[in-house]
Amino acid sequence: MADCVFCGIVAGTVPAFVVASSPSGVAFLDTRPVFKGHVLVVPRTHVITLPDLPLSDLPEYFGFVRRIAAAVPPALSAQGTFVAMNNIVSQSVPHLHTHVVPRTKGDGLRGFFWPRRKYTGDDEAAETAELIGKEYRRLSVAETGRRE
Repeated sequence: MADCVFCGIVAGTVPAFVVASSPSGVAFLDTRPVFKGHVLVVPRTHVITLPDLPLSDLPEYFGFVRRIAAAVPPALSAQGTFVAMNNIVSQSVPHLHTHVVPRTKGDGLRGFFWPRRKYTGDDEAAETAELIGKEYRRLSVAETGRRE
């Protein structure tokens, strides 16, 4: 879709700090992260909500989300992740996207009141994206025996 910012990121016409990509989607840093390392994972096809995603795309898409969620904690020394998706309500961009947010006990996140934290600049964002992407690639090779 021509006016969708996430479609632009997928196409490479809109700049983003890309963490990883696969045939099913693209993962990149949220520009308004809850915590540094907050990743958005989007399918390559323009769909607005999870019910719009074709059943045939579910295994590959959620496999990609799962690998990103596995990569974030060791890449950032986090204890875990919060994985979430909005459908219509609170969906700031009308393109399906899954949030993968690094979590550490005592990080201050309470319920759905998400304070936002900014990167100090593009260098820090690029470094964070590279750390997660490197761990994602390591996990992907270990899991599948092939590079994506």
